[in-house]
Amino acid sequence: MRLKKLSLRVRIFFAMIVLVIIASILIAAVTIYQYNEEAQDYHRDRLERKERAILSDINYVIKETTYPVETEKVPLIFKDEIYRIAAIHGLKVNLYDLEGHILKTSKASFTVNSDIESIDAEILEAISNTAEHRHVVKNSKNGETFQSSYTYIYDSKSKPLAILNLPYLENDDFLNRELIEFLERLGYAYLFMMLIAILLALLLSKYITSTLKTIADKINETRLEKHNKRIDITSSSEEIATLVNSYNSMIDELEESAVQLAKSEREQAWREMAKQVAHEIKNPLTPMRLSVQSFQRKFDPEDSNIHTKVEEYSKTLIQQIDTMSSIASAFSNFAKMPAQQNETLNVSEIVKLAIDIFSEDYIEFVSDDNNLLANFDRTQLIRVVNNLVKNSIQAIPHDKEDPKIKVGVSSEGKMVKITVEDNGSGIAEENKSKIFEPKFTTKSSGMGLGLAMVKNIVETYNGSITFTSQHESGTLFTVRFPKL
Repeated sequence: MRLKKLSLRVRIFFAMIVLVIIASILIAAVTIYQYNEEAQDYHRDRLERKERAILSDINYVIKETTYPVETEKVPLIFKDEIYRIAAIHGLKVNLYDLEGHILKTSKASFTVNSDIESIDAEILEAISNTAEHRHVVKNSKNGETFQSSYTYIYDSKSKPLAILNLPYLENDDFLNRELIEFLERLGYAYLFMMLIAILLALLLSKYITSTLKTIADKINETRLEKHNKRIDITSSSEEIATLVNSYNSMIDELEESAVQLAKSEREQAWREMAKQVAHEIKNPLTPMRLSVQSFQRKFDPEDSNIHTKVEEYSKTLIQQIDTMSSIASAFSNFAKMPAQQNETLNVSEIVKLAIDIFSEDYIEFVSDDNNLLANFDRTQLIRVVNNLVKNSIQAIPHDKEDPKIKVGVSSEGKMVKITVEDNGSGIAEENKSKIFEPKFTTKSSGMGLGLAMVKNIVETYNGSITFTSQHESGTLFTVRFPKL
């Protein structure tokens, strides 16, 4: 699982290093195996050469002896010669009769030894059953490996006379030194190769992944709402070129789709806005029409209460006209982008100033830092706080025994955090996803544009607004934006 989390560049790098390490281990293993095979061949061939030379010397002694050439006379024939032969050829020489009993040995002081006293029946049988009448036994003792060859000695008539035994110690010191020296040289060579492989792996992995990183960066930068640049790579592999062409085709299609979507959204927004404006304006027009019609039917210049009725009629019309004016102002404020007349503000002071206009005595202000500075438009910041506090006031039922609204300002890393918390009726679960949508409202009055406008302002200043709410327990709105 951890391997899957590694980047492609790291995987390529480690793959090449592992391949070099595996190759070096395999070559070292093959080298050691080859040296062992050559050592065995060397000892086998050397023993055979020694054996042929000693047999040639023994045959010469038998040919020149004055003793009768018989098995029983072998100790006399080789009484002194066996020491000379052993000294010349550098090997111990043992002579046995055909039944495997010791006749003569080149040991300086011969004592009865169980190792050379007699030949095992299995060896005698193996000698007699082979075509060459020769058998080699290999064994280890005290960490050393010995070969022991057994072969017939013949008289002048090619009749078996005795059995020649040559104990041969496999001395691998020289070969082992050569092997160690070779492995050292091989190690230096592979260390050099490892350094080159690391360098090549870094360059190759960077070359392979650089194009992919460029594509990944471009994909991460791709946005529906802005113009996206195509990728222009002059030299790349066929696979990368295919990927780049696919990305460029996607960008072209995305641009076309974005234009069509923006056009469709603008048209839809205007239609929705027109419907909403028409709906909101009709609401005050109806009572205005009814008032005018009622006044028209009941107008009597001779009526003593005519002035009172005209005054009531005027108040009704003025009230409805004010309603229409507030509707126009609400839509105007929502459509108007936040002014870019930014200035360095002390956030705590501005928030405190914004909530001072409210007369509710249950609004509490808390600030952890009275010197929090941010680059913001003063009017827009006051508008944000006013809308959030006004929403909290409207969310608290009139019959609430202990109403409470807490407005807080604090520092959170590189951000300024403003919180507005109330213990009102909260937001129902089905309404949480629509709370920032324009026109959405759960109140009997208002346009439903306040929170949408707040969100628009905050995001213009690279900030965010979130909320948590429990039904019938209260709501907490949190606004964050960069501080200086």
